[in-house]
Amino acid sequence: MYNKMAAKAEPIGPRNGHELAPLNTRADGSERPHGVTIVLQGSRNSLQRDAPDEDRAAWSGKLQFFLSIIGYSVGLGNIWRFPYLCQQNGGGAFLIPFLIMLVLEGIPLFLIEMAIGQKMRLGSLGVWNTIHPWLGGIGIASCVVTLFVALYYNVIITWVFFYLFNSIRLSADQLPWAHCPQDNGTAEAECSKASATVYYWYREALDAAPSIEEPGVPRWWIVLYLLLAWVIVFFIVMKGIQSSGKVVYFTSLFPYVVLTIFFVRGITLPGSADGVIHMYKPKLAKLLDPTVWLDAATQVFYSFGLAFGSLIAFGSYNTPNNNCVRDVLLVSVCNALTAIYASVVIFSILGFKAYTMVEKCVSKEIKVLALHHIGGFTLNSSQEFYEEHYPQLGANITTALNLTGCTMSKQLDEAAEGTGLAFIVFTQAILKLTPAPFWSIIFFLMLLSLGLGSQIGIMEGMLCTIFDIDFFKRFSKPTITGAVCTLCFFVGLIFTTGAGEYWLKMFDSFAGTIGLVVVALLEMVSVIYIYGHERFTNDIYEMTGYRPGWYWQITWRYIGPVIVSCILMSSLIFMLLNPPMYGAWNAEEGRVEKTPYPPWVLFIAVAMILAGILPIPVVLLLRRFQCLALDVDIHQGSIRRIETTVSTKEMMSDQDSSDSESQVRANDRYEDSSSDDEILNAKYSTGTGIRLSMKPIGHNPNTFKMDVYS
Repeated sequence: MYNKMAAKAEPIGPRNGHELAPLNTRADGSERPHGVTIVLQGSRNSLQRDAPDEDRAAWSGKLQFFLSIIGYSVGLGNIWRFPYLCQQNGGGAFLIPFLIMLVLEGIPLFLIEMAIGQKMRLGSLGVWNTIHPWLGGIGIASCVVTLFVALYYNVIITWVFFYLFNSIRLSADQLPWAHCPQDNGTAEAECSKASATVYYWYREALDAAPSIEEPGVPRWWIVLYLLLAWVIVFFIVMKGIQSSGKVVYFTSLFPYVVLTIFFVRGITLPGSADGVIHMYKPKLAKLLDPTVWLDAATQVFYSFGLAFGSLIAFGSYNTPNNNCVRDVLLVSVCNALTAIYASVVIFSILGFKAYTMVEKCVSKEIKVLALHHIGGFTLNSSQEFYEEHYPQLGANITTALNLTGCTMSKQLDEAAEGTGLAFIVFTQAILKLTPAPFWSIIFFLMLLSLGLGSQIGIMEGMLCTIFDIDFFKRFSKPTITGAVCTLCFFVGLIFTTGAGEYWLKMFDSFAGTIGLVVVALLEMVSVIYIYGHERFTNDIYEMTGYRPGWYWQITWRYIGPVIVSCILMSSLIFMLLNPPMYGAWNAEEGRVEKTPYPPWVLFIAVAMILAGILPIPVVLLLRRFQCLALDVDIHQGSIRRIETTVSTKEMMSDQDSSDSESQVRANDRYEDSSSDDEILNAKYSTGTGIRLSMKPIGHNPNTFKMDVYS
């Protein structure tokens, strides 16, 4: 019997990420005792085609890709965490460890994810499956952790929507957080003990519960805003980059417009210079503290959005000859400069806030001293008189009168991070700007843009993994996206209760930390030591024309894994030595109290950490011992072709003896081949009476002819 078949060459690596697709029947129709895979193994660069995957989405232009990466990498952390870290870790001196960690950790791992995605043109699951079948769990683990982060990240967008719509007022006095509510002409005790902005955040916005164990029912207004947030996210990402790529022009550029507006306004305000100087005044002694370097490494890791699978997905939509090295360097520099720029803007406004608070404090204390006829103070005493004579007062007098002293440094030392900075401290500062509603609206529009930009990237990383699985390709992208968003909305209802903020902080502390660091560490090990640093270097050279030198080799092979391992170990040690706590709102005292998590919540936290890690060893064991058929069906007569390495031989040798022998002969033949033409023109026997011969059609073709001899 003599058959000739012409088949279109497929890209190396299965599109769905499954390496071993068994042929369960022989050519004569009889059943094989075990599944066998026919794998045509060539040289390391063999059987590659220049044409991109026709089914693979692609960026419409370089600008769209660059803005998508910027929108994903530059997120809320640049606004509300980096300034706080600078202030707490040595001011301007913190820039030294930050930039060092950026060079030694952030940029090298950033390039690994971008380049491996561009090379294989697959999502996270497909990439790690292709490198080695046992590593498929890395893609699953990354997808699970990304799901956890997407759940609570959209809740922050929900809170931003709440403040944004409540900012639509005509004057500062009409902003709902400008004054304490009046009850028969008397301010509520809870608000008077805290402040108007603190009260509005915990009571009006969140309606915070006294503890995580007493959440109450979902707050209807938060449920509606959460629904709005997920509906918007759905419409943005429902068609992948075909839909989200159009939105990034706004989400990526608008924050810079707002930051510039705030910068121009901020530097003209009294006290702004004091705020910037306070933040960036270098305290070099802090550099001797190991925790400062750890904070810098952690900030770099999370500011790039590493290990989510999003960068791999974004890279996979690039053309094979895209200069990913240049892209990584540009985005890294932009990310760092944005964090520094945002810090200047934030602390110029906070400096103005501190200035107004000092004025208010001085007026109050002058009045107290004047009424007690102390130190020559009168009701008309100036602030300069206060600053000159207050230090001369004895400690017994200030203690007796409950005076604290009014200084800029004291006010600036009380700066917050995270939600406290955005929804409490900055909203209070905005009240002093004119017109306050305008500044409030553009500030929360900026936070909305930053949040959506990051959420788009997070969702894209997760959905790209799902779309690359053959089972889900039978459904349309909007259907899968809608199902995921619906699931996330209903699970996210836990964040709409009175304990919503407590749950969000728990997710942020546990779900998105250990799992991401473990995934990042294994990514580096997998690419550099299993895929091979030389092979990866050659891939980058083929794609860009640039061959990574000693800097990349040292950081990839040694420094990067060591730094990420230190982050992992320190995070685990910190969790073990410091009992996890959250800030519960005490309505009677009007303040936040540190409260330990109950055991059942810690059990959920540990379960989430394990859910983000266990897929890695589980998939490895299942595929090593073939405990479960994880591969999709393959039509008889078709051949699944992958580019393998020595590390995959053991996995492919667990077949029945006759087929294994023929496969080894085929592998040996192709390993000895020196070119793709020799591989394509080779003939070999399958050991079942069938001989196969592949011949190229034309010069450097995208199609080939397979002759099957019996």
